[in-house]
Amino acid sequence: MSPNRLEPSRAERFSALYDDAYVDVLRFVTRRTSHEAAEDVAHEVFLTAWRRFDTVPTVRDEARAWLLGTARNCLLREWREHGKRDALGVRIADAEQARTPDLESLAADVRLDLSAAWKRLDPSHQEVLSLAIWEQLPSALAGSVLGISAQSYRVRLHRARAALREHLERATPPRTSPSTVTEQQA
Repeated sequence: MSPNRLEPSRAERFSALYDDAYVDVLRFVTRRTSHEAAEDVAHEVFLTAWRRFDTVPTVRDEARAWLLGTARNCLLREWREHGKRDALGVRIADAEQARTPDLESLAADVRLDLSAAWKRLDPSHQEVLSLAIWEQLPSALAGSVLGISAQSYRVRLHRARAALREHLERATPPRTSPSTVTEQQA
C-alpha cells in the first residue's frame, strides 16, 4: 500500500473517534483558554491522535481520557511558550435556569460566592475539580489525564473539595449583622 493512501478501517475508526469526542475536547479546552484559541488546540489534539493513533485506547471512555490528557498537555505547552504558566484557571460556566424572582437573588448570591471561591482556589485544585464535575471522569481516567494514579487523584480531589468548602465558608456572611446584635443588646 502506498504511504499516501489511508487504511479504510483506520480512517473510519479515527472519524468515529473525532465525531464522538470533538465536542467534549472543545468544551474541555474552552473552559481553560479563550474561545479563539480553543479550536486550534482541539485540532492539535486530534492531529496528535492521528499521528499516534496506534497508542490511542480503543475503549470509548479511555480514549476520551487520553484525548483530554493530550489536550491538557497541549495547553500546558502553549502556556509555557507564551509565559502563562499560572493561567491554569478554569472558568465557571454560566448555567441559566428559570427561577422565581425571590430565588433569583439567592441564586445570584450563590453564583457570586462560588465564582469568588473558585478564583481563590489553587489552579491544581481547579483542574482536579473540573475533571470530576465537568468532564465527569471516574478516578482512574481522571488520574490518567493528570498522569497520576487513581488513588493520588482521589486524595487530590478530597483536598480540592475541602479547599473549595473553606473558601465558600469564608465568603458566607455572618447570620447576624453587627447592627442587629447591638440593637438586641440595647
